[in-house]
Amino acid sequence: MAFMALDHVRDFFTSARFMPEDLSRTTPALFLTRWVTHFCAPTFMFLAGVGIGLARQRGRSLGRLSRFLITRGLWLILLEFTIVRIGWDFNFNYNGGLLFIVLWALGVCMIGLAGLIHLPRFLLAILALGMIALHNLFDGIHADRFGAFAPLWNLLHEPAFIDRPFLKGLVLYPLIPWIGVMSAGYIVGPMLTLPNPLRRRRLLLIGATLSLAFIVIRAINHYGDPQPWSRQSSFIMTALSFLNTNKYPPSLLFLLMTLGPAIITLALTENARGPVARILITIGRVPFFYYLLHIYLIHSLCVVAGVAQGFQARQLMVDFIGLPEGFGFGLGVIYAVWIGVVLLLYFPCRWFAGVKARRSDAWLSYL
Repeated sequence: MAFMALDHVRDFFTSARFMPEDLSRTTPALFLTRWVTHFCAPTFMFLAGVGIGLARQRGRSLGRLSRFLITRGLWLILLEFTIVRIGWDFNFNYNGGLLFIVLWALGVCMIGLAGLIHLPRFLLAILALGMIALHNLFDGIHADRFGAFAPLWNLLHEPAFIDRPFLKGLVLYPLIPWIGVMSAGYIVGPMLTLPNPLRRRRLLLIGATLSLAFIVIRAINHYGDPQPWSRQSSFIMTALSFLNTNKYPPSLLFLLMTLGPAIITLALTENARGPVARILITIGRVPFFYYLLHIYLIHSLCVVAGVAQGFQARQLMVDFIGLPEGFGFGLGVIYAVWIGVVLLLYFPCRWFAGVKARRSDAWLSYL
């Protein structure tokens, strides 16, 4: 959640008007600032599945769990298209269409998992791993092949801007293989109830296996990502090319590259202590609350910074793609703003975490 804020601060505050993954224009510092945030979405999706698996392990019935996942999923989709959409643009104008991004994918995956959890665990594991490992076989299939049904393929596998009379919006998070990632987390969830050091050893083994698989498959350079790596002008740029995997949709190699180290980190940091750990744990207890607040806070700070630079406020009342030329800052300011955002959000998150700890109202499980 903290690194996610870094990505969005960079989106709204950067002076660079190109994607950090563009190796012909980027710098190592800018590339790695973007790259480290790649861990956010896969880890969040995986841990959402882990949480669902733990809920089942603790005795929640399949029927009750399915009902919760359906209602929670519908709630996330509704908020994606309303409160979150307004936060990105600071206006109620839907002429640009909807945004099919993180909460949309989480919501639909939860609804899908509401049915999938009724499958035998081994069958769900095969389905999840198959979706993650094999979906790149379909990279060559494009939406225009399906005519009137093209938007369905965009929602499933190929990101695009959809402009149809019945549907308009930008799809950045198609559902495949995200639902496989959440399902894999559901399968792994009960492992976290094992006693230490068995839990730690198994998590380290899974994480190391995924990380090694990334290195080997990426080195072979024939499958797992639509963009092969290539030799660049220097060793560091060649290394960046090796790490430059596809997020939209997440390729097999993107998921191996991010989930492997994330699971290793989970095993190594579960006993972390100190002020930094306390801040991160507090935010992690109320991730959805933090998510909603951070969008509005970052965009508000962007408006303030733009006015201070001499721009009109209305020029900043757009998403980060539409920010005016000449606005923006270097990485030093971006990192300073990011740290400030995380520290500011700690206090409302601490308050809300306390509310959730003291009360057991059903509605609190939706925030």
